[in-house]
Amino acid sequence: MDEQEFMRGRVYGADHDDAGPRPGRRYAQLVGGPLDGLLLDVTDRPAEETRAVVALRTELGAFGPGGRALYGPTDAAGRRLGWQGDTP
Repeated sequence: MDEQEFMRGRVYGADHDDAGPRPGRRYAQLVGGPLDGLLLDVTDRPAEETRAVVALRTELGAFGPGGRALYGPTDAAGRRLGWQGDTP
């Protein structure tokens, strides 16, 4: 099992020992790119922010440690965020 396969269904930024989704929280699924399959907790984000592009730190992207993967909404509800590229 590679690192990307291991991370599927886990919440981005969560503690490794307790990385699953929690009841009562809202999540968007990250689709494509280095964080494919992870969930992003959007519970406390205002609705207009769920329709914006987010830059998420990752060591798996094109720029390695310190790089970021860009994800933007692929549906009107903001439940899926599609990969749009990497940035340093």
